[in-house]
Amino acid sequence: MIFIETNLKGAFIIELDRKTDERGFFARAFCQHEFRDHDLRPVIAQANIASNIRKGTLRGMHFQYPPAAESKLVRCTRGAILDIIVDLRPESATYLEHISVELNEDNMRALYVPERFAHGYQALRDNTDTSYQVGEFYTPQAEGGLRHDDPRLGLNWPLPVSVISSKDRAFHLLHEVEDEVKRKMSLTALAA
Repeated sequence: MIFIETNLKGAFIIELDRKTDERGFFARAFCQHEFRDHDLRPVIAQANIASNIRKGTLRGMHFQYPPAAESKLVRCTRGAILDIIVDLRPESATYLEHISVELNEDNMRALYVPERFAHGYQALRDNTDTSYQVGEFYTPQAEGGLRHDDPRLGLNWPLPVSVISSKDRAFHLLHEVEDEVKRKMSLTALAA
């Protein structure tokens, strides 16, 4: 695997190191040793898939609070998505900064999302599927989210939103929950 660190410390784009022959190619998509070598959490507690029927479908911006904060390894297996992550670590020099990465069936790249980041994506094509391995078990009481259209976050989605869940639409704007987010995402909360 080829690890490319983004400007958000701990967040990586992971390219496949393809071994090609007359059959096609072979590539490793996950390795605990290689993840550990890059100081990434090499634990997979759950593996999830999502199917998005219509382009423009938006999922996000999701996260879980410590001690159930999730790391994620996200890949688009069919179609294409624009994946966006936001740094919610209050002590980070890049607090509230974000990156956008196109993941699609052709580039087969993955995005490693560290713990204490918000994550969301938009399907860029009809019938788009994603797969993600998650480093912590889903814990409903630790669940949080932010609005995908929060002007303070400044996220640029390439398409009009065609489908979004009522739950995702109901997330609060950052200014309404920032004190709680900072308190619960702090290093002190991690140590608790």
